[in-house]
Amino acid sequence: MSKCIVVCGTSRGIGKAILSYLSSDPQLHLVALSRNVTELTEFYKDNKHVTVLPFDLSLPVETQLNEHFAEITEVHGLINNAGYLEQGPSESLSIDAYHRCMQTNFFGPVALIQWLFPLLNAGKAHVVNISTMGAFQGSVKFPGLSAYAASKAAITNFTEVFAEEHKDSGIRMNCLCLGAVNTEMLQDAFPGYVAPTSAEEMGSFIAEFTLRSGLVFNGKILPVSSSTP
Repeated sequence: MSKCIVVCGTSRGIGKAILSYLSSDPQLHLVALSRNVTELTEFYKDNKHVTVLPFDLSLPVETQLNEHFAEITEVHGLINNAGYLEQGPSESLSIDAYHRCMQTNFFGPVALIQWLFPLLNAGKAHVVNISTMGAFQGSVKFPGLSAYAASKAAITNFTEVFAEEHKDSGIRMNCLCLGAVNTEMLQDAFPGYVAPTSAEEMGSFIAEFTLRSGLVFNGKILPVSSSTP
């Protein structure tokens, strides 16, 4: 029986790399959620194992996904990879900017988890939330990223509490705090900086972690970075 893996945030960067890596396995049914689906839909049009769906984390989940998930009875993996970054001094960054970061990086993923919960429970799923080293306690922080780091810190704490609440259910939830990765979002924030890790390298790591590590880790906040701290 094929396993169903849902990946949120697949239009570019790490999410696109995760989808590419997993799509080579015919035993997986992949559901790719993204605000921008034109390129993905065209690329995977001949792959019957990949379903590309338009999805916006700022909109109600049920109005976007009810119809498409009607025939899915179990979800075995969920990767919350979507991310949104606002940059600016903490004393002058608008509250709206903080809200936008919280919506994409915390409220939206939590709403998706809640909506998928019956399917996650049925599939004894491994949920992997993607955060940042900037949200990892004791790590070096970068000026101007308070909204992004705070919203990502929220999903790390949620991970720990959710795992404790559901430790006897079979659902596993972990959070990966990523170091710098060569993505479009990184280039937008730090023009000219070249990270030591490619999106493809990180994407394959996250994909394998999702598939293989659910029985080993639960409720863990794990730094994934080639630098210290």
